[in-house]
Amino acid sequence: MSINLKIDPFGFREYDARWLYGKDINDEGITNLGKGLGTQIIKHTKIQNPRVIVGHDYRSYSEKIKTSLKKGLISTGCFVDDIGLSLSPMVYFAQFNLNADAVAMVTASHNENGWTGVKMGIQKGLTHAPEEMKELKEITLNKKFIIGNGKEKKTEGFQEIYKNDLINKNKIKKKIKAVVACGNGTAGIFAPDILRGIGCEVIELDCDLDWSFPKYNPNPEDLEMLHEISKSVKENNADIGFGFDGDGDRVGVIDNNGNEIFSDKIGLLIARNLSNSYKNSKFIVDVKSTGLFLTDETLEKNQCKTLYWKTGHSHIKRKVHAEKALAGFEKSGHFFFNNPIGFGYDDGINSALQVCHLLEKQNKKMSEIISQLPVTFQSPTMAPFCKDEEKYKVVENLIEKFKEIKDQKIKIDNQVINEILTVNGIRFSFNDGSWGLIRASSNKPSLVVVTESPTSEQRKYNIFKFIDEMLQKTGKIGEYDQKITS
Repeated sequence: MSINLKIDPFGFREYDARWLYGKDINDEGITNLGKGLGTQIIKHTKIQNPRVIVGHDYRSYSEKIKTSLKKGLISTGCFVDDIGLSLSPMVYFAQFNLNADAVAMVTASHNENGWTGVKMGIQKGLTHAPEEMKELKEITLNKKFIIGNGKEKKTEGFQEIYKNDLINKNKIKKKIKAVVACGNGTAGIFAPDILRGIGCEVIELDCDLDWSFPKYNPNPEDLEMLHEISKSVKENNADIGFGFDGDGDRVGVIDNNGNEIFSDKIGLLIARNLSNSYKNSKFIVDVKSTGLFLTDETLEKNQCKTLYWKTGHSHIKRKVHAEKALAGFEKSGHFFFNNPIGFGYDDGINSALQVCHLLEKQNKKMSEIISQLPVTFQSPTMAPFCKDEEKYKVVENLIEKFKEIKDQKIKIDNQVINEILTVNGIRFSFNDGSWGLIRASSNKPSLVVVTESPTSEQRKYNIFKFIDEMLQKTGKIGEYDQKITS
């Protein structure tokens, strides 16, 4: 092994790769990742010189990392097509638009500054799943590289092609005043233009590019970001507020009264809207999502079915593809629209446009539309620290403990567990529709905890309190990123 090579094996995560740049990976490590990815692409496509779309987000070091990644790809024989500063969905769109064989997007999405990573995919509209990540890790760490003769070209002006595609397909007549918040991430040079382009009046919030993220991380699940949008919506008397993450594949929504609406409920509203036009459709949602999908009268009337699946943009994307579902929704704000609405991948801006269509079609305020749903009390996504090498084992042990609690009919807030779902961590449900979730984070050293109750705020908290007590007993848990209180 080269003395200069640094590449932490734990950076190969479930469906993308993420490292702390300098600490866990260096430029030579990134080049080897490029060699590994190039080798994998050639192996799967059986093409000697596959065309690979490459883009990068607006972090101070992303372009440097992209240069090292391209060096590795080219050394295996890949023909790299660099489309420059991009959003992840712009790179996915480019694979269709330019008919390329694979994609590699340099981004750490909403992770704190200092992180870097790569989102990659071979089959159009899909990104790597755990099997592909495992294979990539093995090729890269064992240096089983193909040697070839690749080349590079730069495609200028692709940002406009991507923007115009979304604008031309989504024009609206209703005048919608929208706060567009980007947390100083890359979406700042895309989202305001596109929303203006379809006909919205746009109020920009933190749309200037600043890789130091001076106010908060661009993460639409972050309460700090949501509160800022809420404030701006109220000050400007806006119809809607949108918050985009660092690489533009997720969106968060605030209604006209400044209330935060969790993305799973936005997904349910969009699903209901779509189900009227596309009866007998299938929808995929992740295990962090509201239980209301299972009891929704509109979906039932239109004979639509909802499946709960593993959290993670790659997992939901692939499940939407495999099940030929019309759409998929993730609580974190990843939405996936399949034919005939989209190409199957997640695009936060396209998701915001679907919300604009919902406002136009129903011709009501967002607060009125959301009030059509039964009230439930939802926690935000909470992430207690847990080491990467310990988090999966901690969850495995908790699954066994919760199975015992169910079997022994032990009560949690005076209720017994009536159902357990273990497709991704453990989601345990009660007769009144309340539930709790514990799973391992796919891209950070932490667990993920979510609770929801249609009964009361207090029950939502009591379920969390029970989960937290179970977690503390493991001795493996650190600080939470955010936490609910009674």
